[in-house]
Amino acid sequence: MREAKYIWLNGELVPWKEAKVHVLSHALHYGTGVFEGLRCYETPQGPAIFRPRDHFRRMLNGTRLYGIEMPYGVEELVGATKELIRANGLSSCYIRPIAFFGYGEMGVRPKGCGVDVAIAAWEWGKYLGEASVNGVRVMVSSWRRISRETLMPMVKCSGHYVNSMLASREASLAGYDEAIMLNQDGYVAEGPGENVFLVKDGGLITPSLSSCILPGITRDTVIELARDMGLEVSEREVLRDELYTADELFFAGTAVEITPIVEVDGIRIGDGRPGEITKKVRDAYYRAVRGEEERYRKWLEYV
Repeated sequence: MREAKYIWLNGELVPWKEAKVHVLSHALHYGTGVFEGLRCYETPQGPAIFRPRDHFRRMLNGTRLYGIEMPYGVEELVGATKELIRANGLSSCYIRPIAFFGYGEMGVRPKGCGVDVAIAAWEWGKYLGEASVNGVRVMVSSWRRISRETLMPMVKCSGHYVNSMLASREASLAGYDEAIMLNQDGYVAEGPGENVFLVKDGGLITPSLSSCILPGITRDTVIELARDMGLEVSEREVLRDELYTADELFFAGTAVEITPIVEVDGIRIGDGRPGEITKKVRDAYYRAVRGEEERYRKWLEYV
């Protein structure tokens, strides 16, 4: 990790190495934190955070669902993020805000545990490495995506990502770049940290929100971009078989951005290279986040 100078912690900028929490913090033992992932891009008008209010609204919805009383609102968090980026002198970066139950009494119920809020920002390149440029190889994981009968998949809760870690680790040990997870009903859900899109007959297909997926901000961005390009977009249940017969596949997420998938379970997708529609969507996405398209500057918050 490329360290920056400061981390914003409970309303103050503190030196990176001094941003610490107690070893008995509730979230460390029970996974009771809600986080987000955002990116800031260098644009002709200066550094700009992509869709920060949408990210922070999702974060606050998640904290409310898990009973974490946030001491800050959306605008305060946006302002703190801009302050942090300026203090660190960053022109482009990844941003990780998190709110969690901290130190108090030990026990599953977070009795007497206060809420800590932190925001970190640092330079971070391609999440899946250089392979993501020409396409990644994935496997369908044996681990199923968390069910809404057990947890709340729509929330980016720290504890949920043990499920993601198991799938990603399994794929890595098997020699793949990443995993795709099915839900409890056997339909396609998402990657460990990414939404999934299929290209079929010139249109896009992506698992519906009822498939126990995270309602991704990048997913929403892709849907709007694609429809503006005249592409049909279908949100529905997706069979595992459809992954293998898709014309193209790609991941979408803040960390991975738009990453082509060229192989699933050893089966080549299309001609084994990033497809033309995937590349068009990726190009449109980069133009939007870099401030090169006037109509999408509504998504940018200039630092």
